[in-house]
Amino acid sequence: MVGAGPAGIYAADLLDKSDVQVNVDLFERLPAPFGLIRYGVAPDHPRIKGIVTALHKVLDRPGIRLLGNIDYGTDIKLDDLREFYDAIIFATGAMSDRTLDIPGVDLPGSHGAADFVSWYDGHPDVPRTWPLDATSVAVLGVGNVALDVARILAKTADELLTTDIPPNVYDGLQASPVTDVHVFGRRGPAQAKFTPMELRELDHSPNVEVLVDPEDIEFDEGSMAAIRGSKQVDMVVKTVQEWAIRDHGDRPKRLHLHFFHSPTEVLGTDRVTGLRTERTELTGDGNVRGTGEFHDWDVQAVYRAVGYLSSPLAEVPFDHHTGTVPNAGGRVLDIDENQLPGVYVTGWIKRGPVGLIGHTKGDAAETVANLLADAPAEPKQSDPDAILGFLAERGVPFTTWEGWGKLDAHERSLGKPHGRERVKVVEREEMVRVSRED
Repeated sequence: MVGAGPAGIYAADLLDKSDVQVNVDLFERLPAPFGLIRYGVAPDHPRIKGIVTALHKVLDRPGIRLLGNIDYGTDIKLDDLREFYDAIIFATGAMSDRTLDIPGVDLPGSHGAADFVSWYDGHPDVPRTWPLDATSVAVLGVGNVALDVARILAKTADELLTTDIPPNVYDGLQASPVTDVHVFGRRGPAQAKFTPMELRELDHSPNVEVLVDPEDIEFDEGSMAAIRGSKQVDMVVKTVQEWAIRDHGDRPKRLHLHFFHSPTEVLGTDRVTGLRTERTELTGDGNVRGTGEFHDWDVQAVYRAVGYLSSPLAEVPFDHHTGTVPNAGGRVLDIDENQLPGVYVTGWIKRGPVGLIGHTKGDAAETVANLLADAPAEPKQSDPDAILGFLAERGVPFTTWEGWGKLDAHERSLGKPHGRERVKVVEREEMVRVSRED
């Protein structure tokens, strides 16, 4: 398994529970496991981070082994893996930002949401500082990632002290001068991709006032059909409607939800000085068209939360348009659409970065079923520890599940003096050292 996030661990779980005798090694690029849960979920979402408890039980099993701090494509390649394993599943997820093709998008002060999420989640491969110097900020997108980014920007740093945020993140947010965060969606409330719980969470901070313009509450026949057909859409719409008609409070920070505004240009010469949007209108079927009415917003930073994108994998086919590995039910296909023997995918690298974390279980079930159907009559009889000798010969300082236990205890010890459950370690060298020390 290449990737030790939820997708890879769910697949390992299903393989281990199958009627076939299987040993599973999970190769992870980072020194610690859990992928998106550790580095993609906002720190103030303990309910989602609680998924780690279930993943932990899977990695505790004797037939499943974690090998961390191993970079596929550099430390080990597909041909190397074929020497030791009957099958390889890629579960590498998606951690890059999808592009947004509008003028000015590359100006300093225009950021991808994925990069910001990696920063506040303490990813070891990103810089320790972030340019938080804007008083007014725009967030483009109407999904849960956009809500996470907006919420973290708007909250005070002290509100996050009960989480595992590293000291450098606390210091950066503490110094942030932001007073207004504007979230923009090109369609209406009925087309937003927020989940109800994450949306309502915006209003839980005693320091953040959530504001909605009553003019943005508009529905057409397509919108009403969406509301009638989905309890989730209905709950989102009702929440937004309530915020639009209520009296404004006096909380010190403001989070504005704007619907029917399509970003057309990031303004500025040397850095971001504003955002231009075009007002849109519904067309009857839930879609929108431009009205030719433009509005310039005085913002000094723009965060693009328009979707994640997977990265290509060495020696594996990749569709750059969809950001996925071509596959049929998880079986990887070559350029001629023939199956690449023994190579599979699951999770976001398989179907794209859509849906909630739990949806990867369905991906894993399909992929694992096809893998087992393809299983060779005579599996490889190599020594399970041969891969460890290979890595040692390559000089790869790999980490293990036992090492994660040491790092976990270390992070908890860092949090204890401050009354926190843990403080996340952000430096790769420290993570590896703690994981490997006797």
